[in-house]
Amino acid sequence: MLAFTFPGQGAQRPGMGRPWIDHASWELIGEASELAGRDVAALLCDADADELRDTRNAQLSTYVLSLLVLDAVERLGIAPSICAGHSLGEYTALTATGALSFDEGIGLVGARAAAMHDAGNAQPGTMAAVLGLDDDQVDIACRRADRDVWVANYNAPGQVVIAGSPAGVEAAGVVAKELGAKRVMGLQVSGAFHTPFMAAARDRLRAALAATDLRAGDVPIVTNVDALEHNDGAQWSSLLSAQLASPVRWRQSLVTLAASGVTQIAELGPGSVLTGMAKRTLDDVRTLAVATPDDLDGLIEWVGADPATATTSAALEGEHLFAVERIVVSPCNGVFARNPALTDGSSVDVGSVLGHVAGEEVRSPFAGVLEGFLAVETERVTIRQPIAWLRTS
Repeated sequence: MLAFTFPGQGAQRPGMGRPWIDHASWELIGEASELAGRDVAALLCDADADELRDTRNAQLSTYVLSLLVLDAVERLGIAPSICAGHSLGEYTALTATGALSFDEGIGLVGARAAAMHDAGNAQPGTMAAVLGLDDDQVDIACRRADRDVWVANYNAPGQVVIAGSPAGVEAAGVVAKELGAKRVMGLQVSGAFHTPFMAAARDRLRAALAATDLRAGDVPIVTNVDALEHNDGAQWSSLLSAQLASPVRWRQSLVTLAASGVTQIAELGPGSVLTGMAKRTLDDVRTLAVATPDDLDGLIEWVGADPATATTSAALEGEHLFAVERIVVSPCNGVFARNPALTDGSSVDVGSVLGHVAGEEVRSPFAGVLEGFLAVETERVTIRQPIAWLRTS
C-alpha cells in the first residue's frame, strides 16, 4: 500500500525548479504563473534563500513544485492509496486527490500565505526545533516557561518544534535543555505558525475557504489536526482553518498511515525532510524522496521491487501499476476523440497521437504497446485525467 506525502514551508531551496525545466511537466509552471499573477518560474529557478524565506514565496513555490513532481509521477502511472501533507503540504495533498482544483489551490495558498505574512508582522513570533526530548517533556517546557510559547509541530520521535514570542521560545528552550534536550535550534521563519499568534490569519483564511469548492477526493488524507483519515468534502474547511493555529501532528499521522496498511511512503516535492521523519518514526515502512527528474527511474524500481504494490487488472483502477506500464494523461479540459487508427495492441512510438481533447493532440511520451483507452469516445475529460494505458516492454 503506497502513500504520497507532500512537504510544507521550509522544504524550499534556491534553484529547486531548474532540474525540471526540460521535463514535460514543466508546462504546469506557466499555468501557475498565469493563475497567481506572478513569475513562478523565476521563484523556482532564480530566487535566493532570503527571497524564498518570505512565507508568500515559500508557500507558493513549494506547492507548485510539489504538484509538478506529482504530475511527473502520474505520467508514470503510479498513484497512491492514501495521502498526507505537512502543514502547507496538506493543500498539495488535497489537490493531488482531486478534493481541491489546481486553479483554486493556487488562489487559496496565496490567500493563506498573505494572511500568515500579515499576522506575523502584526504579532512577531519565531520557532525553534527541540531535539532529543519526548513530546510530553517539550509540552511541559512550554508550560513552565510561562510565556507565549506552544508546541507547533510533532515531527518525529525526539524532534518537536515550538513557536511563540521570541522571549517565550527562548525561555522554553532553556527549560527544555534543563529537562534533557540535546539541542534547541532556532528556525528562520517569519512568524509563530500553528499557534494562537495566527488567529488573525485564521479569520482571513476562513473567508477564502468559504469561497472555495472543497469536495471528496479520490483517496483519503490523514490530516494534521487530528492525525485521522478524512475524505468528506464538508469537513475540509474546518480542518484547514483549525490547522493554522493548531500543532501539526505529523508523527501521529505517520503512525496512522502505517496502521492503515501503508508499506511504502513516497515524498513528492523539494527536499527529503519528510522522508527523514518517516525513517525516524516507522521501522517497517519503506521510504523514498522524489525531488528531481533523476529520482523518477528510482521510483519505478522502488515501487516495482515490492510485489505487494504490483497488480494486473487492478492497474486499470489507477493504483500500483507494474513498472513497465505507463499512463498517458489529457493535456487539457474538453471532449475526447480517440485516434481511429489505433486499437488495443497497436504499437505506439514516442510522440504518437493517441487522440484529441478539445482539438489539442494527445501525444504519447512513451513507446510501447497500447493496452487500451481509459477515456471513452466523446467523454468530457479534465486536465491530467488518464487517457490511455501502455505497456513499455
